[in-house]
Amino acid sequence: MNYKMLFLTGLIILSNVYVFSQIKKTFTYSTKDTQVLKLDVYSNQDLHVKKTSIIFLFGGGFVKGNRDDSYYLPYFKKLVENNYKVISIDYRLGLKGEKWPTVFNTSVLKNAISYAVTDLYDATAYLIANSEEIGIDTSMVLLSGSSAGAVTILQADWEKRNNNSITKPLPNNFQYKGVIAFAGSILSYNGKPKYKVPPAPTMMFHGTDDKVVVYNKIKLFNRGMFGSRYLASYFKKQKYPYYFQFVNNKGHEIAGTPMHDNRNEILWFIQTYIEQKKPYQMEVNFNALKPHK
Repeated sequence: MNYKMLFLTGLIILSNVYVFSQIKKTFTYSTKDTQVLKLDVYSNQDLHVKKTSIIFLFGGGFVKGNRDDSYYLPYFKKLVENNYKVISIDYRLGLKGEKWPTVFNTSVLKNAISYAVTDLYDATAYLIANSEEIGIDTSMVLLSGSSAGAVTILQADWEKRNNNSITKPLPNNFQYKGVIAFAGSILSYNGKPKYKVPPAPTMMFHGTDDKVVVYNKIKLFNRGMFGSRYLASYFKKQKYPYYFQFVNNKGHEIAGTPMHDNRNEILWFIQTYIEQKKPYQMEVNFNALKPHK
């Protein structure tokens, strides 16, 4: 009997993996510098059915990373099971083979972010142009990303809201509907970041001890990196809708853990902030206590 139960359990697990793998389809959205850039579409129905869509950008410091890394798949699966479509994209890794940027030399980082943002815009433009075939509700396109991906999506929404020249691949009237960032920041060469048009409702997670992506801000003259803590404070002052969970005593691991530990909160954010259009401002101070000896 135990063997029978194990067999049945194995069949159920295999069937779930099979079903999830069957709803993945890959498209080539661009070729740049001889690099073929692809995107994977995950859906729980035929691709032609239009859905709220979440474009995801992987992490890896603009040096490494894969759009279909197994670490992200449980996050994709949870979103798909709740009737959202997930699009995970390639983007050029602008820091690969380059010297690591410093506070005195950010030009190489600026270039890497620009490559990634441009690729995100091109992928978005591809989805808009093929919205009937792929099933994209172009009025309900959200962004999500981890680490370098989180930097890219925060930067992308900021650039688009200010209608900067880099946004040319996208229609003038298009805006992203929401942003879900795991340890992200914005790079500005024009002082503190501001928005001509209010930003999309934004959900941010960040560790207070993050040594990889700045938690608050680093500024030198008119240039700086502005992290989740700074953006949350600015959003609060400007009365922009946002959700910010900061985890005390934790570092850059918060670029990944919310995709496993906070999936229900993420679904609540999409349903409440995006679908129900609730203009909430929320901050969650999460203390990761050190265990007693």
